[in-house]
Amino acid sequence: MDRDAGTAALQLADARVDVVALACLVATMSQGVGHHRASEEELGKILESEVGMQVPIVTSAGALVEALNYLGAKRVAVITPYMKPLTDTVCGYIEHEGYRVVDSISLEVPDNPAVGRLDPQQLIELAQRVDTSQADALVLSACVQMPSLPVLQQVQDQFDIPVLSASVATAPGRS
Repeated sequence: MDRDAGTAALQLADARVDVVALACLVATMSQGVGHHRASEEELGKILESEVGMQVPIVTSAGALVEALNYLGAKRVAVITPYMKPLTDTVCGYIEHEGYRVVDSISLEVPDNPAVGRLDPQQLIELAQRVDTSQADALVLSACVQMPSLPVLQQVQDQFDIPVLSASVATAPGRS
């Protein structure tokens, strides 16, 4: 996905979009720590050089990091649908950006389309299982594809720390 992001951005260019979002957190994070910066810069250069557009570019990886920064979080708990090695990649990426992951839960869903079919209601119970006692924020879903929006407010109401997801962090884009 990351490799083909430039082609996809060009295909969107004639729509004169206001922002381009690369909404696959793990595709960016698996390319190496800090890769969201290079990816955002590269996509911006492609659009500017090929079609003369200066459009804000956001990756879900970069958006999540920015959201944690905006919230003033230093320690986070994370829930992912990924297999444990991918969750470790995500946690390592977040930690490289200056945050400490105090706990994580991996749902170990090996089938990517199945991730999009997960029942968001299960996140209510998972949020209670992940250790947030030392966390400044809870990342309810560190995957844009994993449904979390239907229960995000309900989970937030149960915590006195901010609860966010990769999709919520990505959606606003940049101004």
